[in-house]
Amino acid sequence: KMLEPNKTLRENNVSKSGKFSVGLPITMMITGMVGNSLALMLVYRSYRKKENNRKKSFLFCIGSLALTDLFGQLLTSPIVIYAYLADKKWETMDPSKILCAFFGVCMTTFGLCPLFLASAMAIERSLAITSPHWYSIHMKTSLTKQILVVILCLVLIFALLPIAGVGQYTHQWPGTWCFISIGDREDPGMFFAITFAVLGIFLLLVTFSCNVVTIRGLIIRCKTKSGTSHSAKQWERLTTETVIQLLGIMCVLLICWAPLLVQMLRMITTKISSDDCNSAKESFSPSPSPDIQLECKLFLFTIHLASLNQILDPWVYLLLREILLRKFCQVASAVSKCSIEENKETQSEGQRETEMDRDALNKQ
Repeated sequence: KMLEPNKTLRENNVSKSGKFSVGLPITMMITGMVGNSLALMLVYRSYRKKENNRKKSFLFCIGSLALTDLFGQLLTSPIVIYAYLADKKWETMDPSKILCAFFGVCMTTFGLCPLFLASAMAIERSLAITSPHWYSIHMKTSLTKQILVVILCLVLIFALLPIAGVGQYTHQWPGTWCFISIGDREDPGMFFAITFAVLGIFLLLVTFSCNVVTIRGLIIRCKTKSGTSHSAKQWERLTTETVIQLLGIMCVLLICWAPLLVQMLRMITTKISSDDCNSAKESFSPSPSPDIQLECKLFLFTIHLASLNQILDPWVYLLLREILLRKFCQVASAVSKCSIEENKETQSEGQRETEMDRDALNKQ
């Protein structure tokens, strides 16, 4: 009975923080929907104009990525917002755990799909640059569609494994979302969580490696085509734009996904489970250790970072290239021209001074 006042006080604090925090998922959902919708409209317009199969395949991949991110936000964000606004425990809101399983499947599916799509596009770009002849013969739009369907089916089958008993989806701290059970002592649950984290890291490495290969191939081809002709300058401009875009893609993927995947492996190795995080917020439970509190807060923060990837994807893949990259390249070229002109002026001034000195010496 002595714990009841403390319990009520802490529940009120949780309630206030929950209502205050609802602005974050609402903002992320609206921002993501606007960006991905713009990307889909731009892809649709460009896809109808393009006759080159190479460009059509890449546009189809970008459109699939934007559609995946959009559906991921539409299916998960309203549930999170409702959980915040209802101010209820997940157990009372979802006693049958069907909603938690649905939420977990969506999180896993729409989390892995962008990573697979990013890897597929990175492989496609590297093949187009390093083996253009093989790429033009074998890579067709129909093959791209088949690969994307296979990726979606495999990811969906993997996400449904906890429904079949391999792994488990549980509600996560602070009780507004569900995800893979972390630190589960049972072997099937541990296997599923480790597989998700290792698979995500592997896809990041594939994307990073292929983008590095593409950047290297672009720079080599740019050097071979260097010159003063219009085509050489155009190739140099396109190379600069593509390299900047690929660097942006790599940075966004690493910043958004690497912390979550590493944190999952940390929690698995340290045996900090989802139940530990949930019990840490209960007022009537023993005071949790600072390590558990820190790990749980880091896990929530890394989930927010991974969710941010759905917002940034359409910008780094499409919208940024259309809006900002060319402006950036124009500024960079202007700066380089200014520096070249300054070097020429200093060289000419130096030559003039040298000639004046020589004339003075000759007169003497």
